[in-house]
Amino acid sequence: MLRLAAASLAGTAIEFYDFFIYGTAAALVLGPLFFPTFSPLAGTLAAFATFGVGFVARPLGSVLFGHIGDRRGRRPVLIGSLLLTGLATVAVGCVPTYESIGIAAPLLLLVLRFVQGLGLGGEWGGAVLLTAEHAPAERRGLWSSFPQIGPPIGFLLANGIMLALSATLTDAQFAAWGWRVPFWAAGVLAAAGLALRGSLAESPDFLRVREHARVPLVEVVRDHWRLVLLTAGALAVGYAVFYAVTTWSLAYGVERLGVSRTVMLACIMAAVVVKGVLTPVVAVLGDRYGRRPLCLLGCAASALWMFPMIALLSTGEPLLMFLGFVVAMVAFITMFAVIAAYLPELYEPRVRCTGAAVGYNLGGVLGGALTPIVATAVAHGEGTPWGVAAYLTGIAVLSLGCFALLPETRPVRKAVPATG
Repeated sequence: MLRLAAASLAGTAIEFYDFFIYGTAAALVLGPLFFPTFSPLAGTLAAFATFGVGFVARPLGSVLFGHIGDRRGRRPVLIGSLLLTGLATVAVGCVPTYESIGIAAPLLLLVLRFVQGLGLGGEWGGAVLLTAEHAPAERRGLWSSFPQIGPPIGFLLANGIMLALSATLTDAQFAAWGWRVPFWAAGVLAAAGLALRGSLAESPDFLRVREHARVPLVEVVRDHWRLVLLTAGALAVGYAVFYAVTTWSLAYGVERLGVSRTVMLACIMAAVVVKGVLTPVVAVLGDRYGRRPLCLLGCAASALWMFPMIALLSTGEPLLMFLGFVVAMVAFITMFAVIAAYLPELYEPRVRCTGAAVGYNLGGVLGGALTPIVATAVAHGEGTPWGVAAYLTGIAVLSLGCFALLPETRPVRKAVPATG
């Protein structure tokens, strides 16, 4: 289990590195480089729009790779998704700017971001299911949390490289070539991930299924559509909070508050470190007390914290911004640490790869794709962007209602009869 969990963690870290590095670049440099004829606000919105395309592609990727996972096994999903995302990310680092090839530049970005999203749409389902289906029932939450530690590691790696480049290069050097380096590094990481995943064993749950679904998506839509919609709505707040902190606030802090890139990246990264450390701790609580109660608690905390977080961000003071970010990340991980065990338990094994992945990635469209765009548009005026806080709070309330309608899935230990 430790070897399997480590391989799943490494793979999700690499794939989310690929996905996150684009979000950071969109917040910092892609607007002026690929949309120079736009105003600064319009350029940032356009860059975030290409960022959002990756989320739109993720449910399509979950359908494609979910079909493979439910028909051919979880292992092929891990290899194919990692290869696709890695190649697309390296290619982004090679795209010429608008100054060199005109309108073809943003169009190429759009296509490659879409391919990134396809790969990541398959990654989460394959990595989580392979780990969850090998894990003993009483410790499924803990072992399934390892792939969930991958995203914060990928985020820290992506932003750590961006932070180092931002601190050591001039603005001209960073804009000319420095931002491309993290994208090129994705090729090395993808090769390492493929080597690590090549010898993993297939899921026992998949091998036990006697008759695999012929067209898994058809069965999911026909028999589990309500469950898919509820899980998508429930997960939307996690995506919204995470990308409000890690992507929108970065652009807002640099462009509107005048905080340096280095300071903003450091505050966000420190909050994500806390999130990563707490992930297995919260997962153990999920094994003991249940998945649903923690999800409800995380949603409620998010709803209560969005206005204080925006107020702390608006001060521009590093310690206060960090406080706002870290509490939001704790609320987020209270939900998402147990999701890797919760979602697979909601779906039957024959359509689990498709159902869990589609629900998870539709939540990304609702919460992740729209949040940076809506928040940037809402916050364009003077003063504290309370509209952003209201938007995030509304999503939290929606997700709270969806979680309330989902059942608990934690396996109940059978009592051992007394002897004597």
